[in-house]
Amino acid sequence: MKTVVYSYRDFDEKKWFDHYSKELGMELVICRDAPSKENVHLAEGCACMDILTSKMTRELIAKFHEAGVRYLATRTIGYDHIDVEAAKEFGIQVANAPYGPDGVADYTVMLILMSLRNMKRIIERTNIQDYTLKGSLGRELKDLTVGVIGTGRIGRTVVRDLSGFGCQILAYDLYPNEEAGRFAQYVPLEELFARADIITLHTPLTEENYHLVNEKTMSGMKDGVVIVNTARGPLIDIPALIAQIEKGKIGAAALDVVENEFGLYYYDRKSDVLSNRELAILRGFPNVTVSHHMAFYTENAIRTMVADSLKGCKCFMEGKENPWRVI
Repeated sequence: MKTVVYSYRDFDEKKWFDHYSKELGMELVICRDAPSKENVHLAEGCACMDILTSKMTRELIAKFHEAGVRYLATRTIGYDHIDVEAAKEFGIQVANAPYGPDGVADYTVMLILMSLRNMKRIIERTNIQDYTLKGSLGRELKDLTVGVIGTGRIGRTVVRDLSGFGCQILAYDLYPNEEAGRFAQYVPLEELFARADIITLHTPLTEENYHLVNEKTMSGMKDGVVIVNTARGPLIDIPALIAQIEKGKIGAAALDVVENEFGLYYYDRKSDVLSNRELAILRGFPNVTVSHHMAFYTENAIRTMVADSLKGCKCFMEGKENPWRVI
């Protein structure tokens, strides 16, 4: 059985797809575009398909089911871009490809430090040879309290890494774990919001935590709080965040993900008029750092994502137990 690979990238994924397809004895059908109604024909004769973060709606899932797809692997940890209820309805298994936590954890700590030291302003000034100091006074992490929401693999790695800076660390998770508890104090969410100088998000997106950071929860935070998000964009109500930045309630934000990023990130849009007005506003603030969903993006992560997505397909084809299956 063949596997069709969508959103295939030559510059970083190709060597790993070549390596692991050969190692696993798999035949691949390659498509450099995201899955769509226009290219669903490429999946004909393929029981498995391998995608990135493109939206898999009920309509698309139905089309790929008609083409013969029975297994859908995403080369990501999160799978909220897939209509899992539709996948269940059509009998399509869904799998993810969890990469190691260190890349995102490193990136998170970097964003925290950049926010505290006003690096966006410093870099922009240096680029135009403005070497003044006014407005770039920073804070030291050891004097602050960091609140970590979500202590799964990435969250608890962030907790571990932050422990070396001497800051106080608070944590919240529905399922506290001993490893994070060595360095952080678990507290109720409301208490974390109230006490933390820096809040960093590391929780999956669910119906229950959609817009977890909103007008009400931000009103209970400290003045000048720093908010970092390397998890999922819809965890933050962006219009509410913009309003609180304009009021001065939010001291800084560092966002690797934003709501409604699908169709923007990973594409060259420099000549396009973008429909995401909130993103344009956020980019204009001197105290907001925006990157394009790339906290995960390391050599090790790409290798792992390709390998695990194909290994999951191989397990499905051979009817073996599949550690990557989520649905």
